[in-house]
Amino acid sequence: MGKSYNTQEKFKSKIGGQALIEGIMMLGPTKGAMACRLPDGTVDLETWDENNGKNAPWYRKVPLVRGCTGFVISLVKGYKYMMKSAEKQMPEDEEEDKEKKKNKKSEETVTDSAAVNADNELAAEGEKKKGKESSGYDIFMYLGILFGVVMAIGLFVMLPKWIVGLIPSVKEHRFLRSLLEGLVKITLFVVYMYLTSLMKDIRRQFMYHGAEHKTIACHEAELPLTVENIRKQSRFHKRCGTSFIFIVLIVSIFVMCFVPFTVTWQRIVASLVLLPLVVGISYECIRLAGNNDNLFTRILSAPGLAMQRITTREPDDSMIEIAIAAMTPCIPSDKEEDKW
Repeated sequence: MGKSYNTQEKFKSKIGGQALIEGIMMLGPTKGAMACRLPDGTVDLETWDENNGKNAPWYRKVPLVRGCTGFVISLVKGYKYMMKSAEKQMPEDEEEDKEKKKNKKSEETVTDSAAVNADNELAAEGEKKKGKESSGYDIFMYLGILFGVVMAIGLFVMLPKWIVGLIPSVKEHRFLRSLLEGLVKITLFVVYMYLTSLMKDIRRQFMYHGAEHKTIACHEAELPLTVENIRKQSRFHKRCGTSFIFIVLIVSIFVMCFVPFTVTWQRIVASLVLLPLVVGISYECIRLAGNNDNLFTRILSAPGLAMQRITTREPDDSMIEIAIAAMTPCIPSDKEEDKW
């Protein structure tokens, strides 16, 4: 596909997305949507209201603050709909149980009043079960997010500092140490993403990631959202989450250069304390890169775009159809509200 990195769009949209399990989530200024391909081949679509437009709360608008809050919100929402997409690939055991209960009830001889009571009891049990499942799902979701954050901190914050701390010649040189810690982080990240891309399910998810990017590119090129138009677009995008993570890694190198601590555990604590600042700066950088095309922004975007050769794959037409289904409800009627 060459180096067509979508630097010449007529306008840049606020709509962003995330690849799910056999699906895609899109978030627009006023609407969000999740489209999934069900095991029977049909398309399941869910939509909800968003508030990312001109009436968004203050913490979504203030520089530096908006990056931190947006990151947390995206993390929670992304994990939530990832879990929901996984559930949609599971067999409908509950529906089967309901059908069995219905058949059993029809075979029994009961009075009309008893039948009504049975229906009411089944409905009440269903509501209780639904409430318990929802509560359990929320607990499981937040535990999953917590586990993921702890793993990320261990792998990309603690481990690099521990590894570099083992090198006696750089212990007291904070600038060199910060550079080496950053290089170790980037290496771990690239290796991790490459190894996960070898898994069959992850490769399919990366294909959906490509479909998401190509569909957004088609929208930004102001072309009709058709499979034919989307197929021609690039799967690389400067405002991708992969690019954001790379910018976070790069910014963290520069921020840590100003940290005077040389003891490993002190540097780990400092990294955690400064993480909101790093994320906030990184978000402003990716906004700058997304809105401008010059030598600086091309250099800034280059590592993330290169990484997308791993984290995105060319999708098939059925995946593009899912991306269209998720994208369409998120496009606001007022084009001005959609401008990045």
